[in-house]
Amino acid sequence: MSDNVVLAFILTSIAGLATGVGGLLAFLVKRNNTRLLSVGLGFSAGIMIYVSFVELLRQAEGSLIAHMGDPLGKWITIASFFGGILLSILLDKLVPEHMSYHEVDVNAAQETQKLSAEKLKRMGLFTAFAIALHNFPEGLATFIGTLDDPALGVSLAAAIAIHNIPEGMSVALPIYYATGNTLQAFGYSLLSGLAEPVGGLLGYIVLKTFLNEMVLGVTFAAVAGIMVYISLDELLPMARESGTGHSEMFGLVLGMLVMAISLLLF
Repeated sequence: MSDNVVLAFILTSIAGLATGVGGLLAFLVKRNNTRLLSVGLGFSAGIMIYVSFVELLRQAEGSLIAHMGDPLGKWITIASFFGGILLSILLDKLVPEHMSYHEVDVNAAQETQKLSAEKLKRMGLFTAFAIALHNFPEGLATFIGTLDDPALGVSLAAAIAIHNIPEGMSVALPIYYATGNTLQAFGYSLLSGLAEPVGGLLGYIVLKTFLNEMVLGVTFAAVAGIMVYISLDELLPMARESGTGHSEMFGLVLGMLVMAISLLLF
């Protein structure tokens, strides 16, 4: 498992730095073309939901039953899953409502005539803070997943990178329209993603001294809960707001299908 530490750090870094890609796209993609954004967010949610229920929970239950027996292992799996959801809710509560990522519209820059430059810049900085906070558990999920199964780590990193792109756009757009400084807007979008590898590495440092089947099982189940919460509470609502028709559902089903096939192949 220790042989995969470098790979785990590389994958979490790639996933986190995808926010910088979003920062660049913010200056290239038409801001009124939100259908692609909706499909992309739905796609990411589909991957995260499918891998959580089909792969992470299955691995968690197997590890915990092997370590603690049946049915206690199953009960701890369930408790850890909902514990991950509770942790996500508590993290949300730590972010004041006016700073919440939920409150940010990726297309808010279109309303610059109604918003002062100062307010736009503050919104972008608050969004960067909220995204960085949420990227910590995502980084831990990718890092620990890669340690146990590199193929799973690649899948998780890909899913997280996809939804980090629009998150980077949501940071860069308001800052860019407030300041006119592309470098500053790109820089903040990139920095918000650095919480991904930092969260993964710090989590590993804390856990590595007592990493065993039980710790792995609890971590996988909790991460599954975190990813399901992020998908249902953040990605899908934003996908629905951004798209038209059933674009977010198309992305969701496509993401599940791609994840299912990749799990069978690898």
